[in-house]
Amino acid sequence: MKNRQNLGDTSPEEFRSELHELADWIADFRQNLGSLPVAPNDKPGAILAALPAEPPDEGEPFEKILGDVDRLIVPGMVHWSHPMFLGYFGWTTTAPSILGEIITAPLNVNAMTWRTCPAATELETLVIDWIRQWMHLPEEFGGVVFDTASVGVMHALAVAREEAAPSIRKRGLVGAGAPVFRIYASEQAHSSAEKAAIALGLGEENVQRVTTDAHFCIDPNALREMIARDIGNNYKPLAVIATVGTTSTASVDPVADIAKICRENKMWLHIDGAYGAGFAILPENKSLTNGWSEADSIVVNPHKSLFVPLDFSVLYVRGLERLRRVFTLVPEYLRGDTVEAQKNYMDYGIQLGRRFRALKAWVIFRSFGREGMAARLREFVRLANVFAGWLKSDDRFQLAAPVNMGVVCFRFVGGDESKIDQLNSDIVEKINASGRAYLTQTKLRGRTVMRIGLGNVLTTEEHLRKAWEMIQETASELNRER
Repeated sequence: MKNRQNLGDTSPEEFRSELHELADWIADFRQNLGSLPVAPNDKPGAILAALPAEPPDEGEPFEKILGDVDRLIVPGMVHWSHPMFLGYFGWTTTAPSILGEIITAPLNVNAMTWRTCPAATELETLVIDWIRQWMHLPEEFGGVVFDTASVGVMHALAVAREEAAPSIRKRGLVGAGAPVFRIYASEQAHSSAEKAAIALGLGEENVQRVTTDAHFCIDPNALREMIARDIGNNYKPLAVIATVGTTSTASVDPVADIAKICRENKMWLHIDGAYGAGFAILPENKSLTNGWSEADSIVVNPHKSLFVPLDFSVLYVRGLERLRRVFTLVPEYLRGDTVEAQKNYMDYGIQLGRRFRALKAWVIFRSFGREGMAARLREFVRLANVFAGWLKSDDRFQLAAPVNMGVVCFRFVGGDESKIDQLNSDIVEKINASGRAYLTQTKLRGRTVMRIGLGNVLTTEEHLRKAWEMIQETASELNRER
């Protein structure tokens, strides 16, 4: 062995120097982010082709690695934190969130049991309860942190499945003689419902999509009729997923009405509040929580609307022990690190290894406070309504859905009707390819519409004005070419 003294870590002096270099890099990146293209326009494979195909035999200095990040990685990114990124829900990165991530990395703990890191477990419990209070959920709701709402809904439906046929955990669906279960969600609900049904052996086709009303909210009468029809055909209604802030339009399903239907039919009620639930911290949005106390489970994603960086999602269950009964499993090699009297978060899901996600949330919540977060959410709502006002002033455009929270769906209608769908899609594609802004598109009632999502603390009214002018100019240009 040629140099045994190099087998340890980077020296403290060198590491300190690299940290300072990285701190300057991060600060410069954040300061100059607005001058970068929002998204690349390279062909697939361009980044991979620029990287060495063979793994390195010898170590390389951090300075060279960071230089390649600048040269190869940053230009190949869609910058979700860019002030002109207006796609999806426009989630944001903030200075406190970056600091929280930096603190978390060197600690590098596994938050699977209380004993493996008491601070991680207890801080997670605290942060979950802070969010519960902001969401106005009763104390009987306990939670667990997952990465995304898709994983949360899968765990919630696993509990619903077990309570409907209690021996499935041990014997499986066939062994337990389980019926064919049905899950109901609106036609606007997230595709995680089908993903969960696939993973749980319930079957993608058994997720039934319920029609929506003029505001893209689930129609309770249509839901009731669908359940009655399924019962008549010997299906077993298992759960309804009500959405608070749908992906396309941020519409809010009538949770209280759905809860009543669930009680009548002894069904599980899950609320997908991944985006919209965070807006409950606004006192003026208290009505948003109507019916939530009747739910069996609810998901909220602080990485969408409460300023926590990806990934951070909380699943709340009314009576968290219901979740534990389905997933607790302690192998012998962990028995010494399991304290029965304490909460062991590995018992509440399929994950064993768990990141210390709660630390970054704790840093952010303390840095902003509820009032700071509420003020920023109000600004997103204000900007969405400002944009809607601009749309109404140009008769070539029209709103495609009511403006909800920070989401605006709209449509260019000023050209040949037979080509309007393609034209709306082309407007989005051309703007995104330019690197000057980033929008998304969706379909509503079979029509292609453009969509913006406001949720970035760096996005100002001036940025939004530039995006609107770009949309107008691109629409005019493409319409002339038709």
